[in-house]
Amino acid sequence: MDMAELGALPHGGCCRTALSPADKSGRDLFVHWCREAGCEVAIDQVGNIYARRPGRDNNRPSVATGSHLDTQPHGGKFDGIYGVLAGLEVVRALNDGGVETAAPLDVIVWTNEEGVR
Repeated sequence: MDMAELGALPHGGCCRTALSPADKSGRDLFVHWCREAGCEVAIDQVGNIYARRPGRDNNRPSVATGSHLDTQPHGGKFDGIYGVLAGLEVVRALNDGGVETAAPLDVIVWTNEEGVR
């Protein structure tokens, strides 16, 4: 399933308001992809998702990137999600290249970045 299909609007864009069924489906799909890529996944008490690709020295501070999966009610299909999926693609590229990083790499999804507008 393509992430852009979740909450897709008939005339383009997406509606994945925070904690809606479409947002939940997107979050579940992201977690699935991260685990497929070998990441350890943790979710905090407010629902932020932390996907960690281990490094050579996991005691070092991680290199982190991320964004959000929720959208405004009529958000564009790249609203927030681009920053999350770009981080996941970095993880996949490092895996494909057999690259071991010195520090862990975190890809983070922030919950309710957009709020309901």
